[in-house]
Amino acid sequence: MSAVEDPSSAAELFELLWESLADVLGTAAAATLLRRAIKRTAAHGSSAEPVVVTRKGPDYEYRLPDTWRQPGNEEAMSALRGVAVELRMLLIELTGPVVVRRLARLASFRKLGIDFSDEAPQ
Repeated sequence: MSAVEDPSSAAELFELLWESLADVLGTAAAATLLRRAIKRTAAHGSSAEPVVVTRKGPDYEYRLPDTWRQPGNEEAMSALRGVAVELRMLLIELTGPVVVRRLARLASFRKLGIDFSDEAPQ
């Protein structure tokens, strides 16, 4: 796994999220769930520049806004938190508590205010 040991930017956290999901569900399912979470976040009026997840041959890749690479960028972290909220609800609905519990164990998310607890979505 190439994710950064102690992420400080939204991009590093997204990389950790992508790799964690792909490890458990595979890249196709990770891409599908993240696309859906991003779309739901945008539907709530998020004006932030979107994350784009695309298929490239047999693989999937993502493109993040440049601002997400800036350590401590609160707007980027807020946008990532919005995606995480939607993703958490999708994961609980589709996979039960298994995947969110795995994500919740990652201290990097908790440290930066991203909640993947397996309690029922609000």
